Amino acid sequence: MFTVWRSFAAVGLVLAVGAGSVACTAGEEEQPQFVGADEVCDGLFAGPLADMLEKVTGAQVFLWADGKGMDRVVKALKDGYDSGRSWANGAALCEPNPKGGSLGDDAGVRFDMYAPQDVEDEGLPAGSEPYTMGVQSSVRRGGATLYVECVSPQLKNSDKTPLRILAGFGRGKSDSPDTREYRNMNMRILHAMTLKVVKELGCENNAGLPETPDLTPK
Repeated sequence: MFTVWRSFAAVGLVLAVGAGSVACTAGEEEQPQFVGADEVCDGLFAGPLADMLEKVTGAQVFLWADGKGMDRVVKALKDGYDSGRSWANGAALCEPNPKGGSLGDDAGVRFDMYAPQDVEDEGLPAGSEPYTMGVQSSVRRGGATLYVECVSPQLKNSDKTPLRILAGFGRGKSDSPDTREYRNMNMRILHAMTLKVVKELGCENNAGLPETPDLTPK
């Protein structure tokens, strides 16, 4: 079974920028090495999400990261779907690494294609609890997971076989408290990121996601 809490470790969300340098890409202007939460991944967390990211990670200054995560995620999901396989590795949407990289490799938001049997397995990691949103969802101290199905004109025959999307958020090695408020922030962050992805994919009815997250425990 392919699960998101394993995918972070398997893919290895690693730090790519050395200390004392600036982030840059050939042919593009140099970028600051460190930015606030509202500027991470080209403003992906701008607005109320920036405050949530600071709270759940316990960090306020992050390494700069490019804003191309959406392109990588969409391509990976489409390629996975077109492969005809039951599941496929996806890509990270954003890796909010704080100054010093203290969160570890499991901090970030990523999307993968899951196999049908994954949602039939009720086994969750220790400390997780199911929520009602999506096909399946759960929260835990360190993050949240969300399963949705996407029917889109961008995906041939998805009206017969939807694209199965597994979204995951991990806040990493954070000392933030394990309370309902903080668990819900984990899911709020993941819901917002997933909504961005399904809209980019053109999923009908936003893949069943409400505009405001449903935070009802199952």
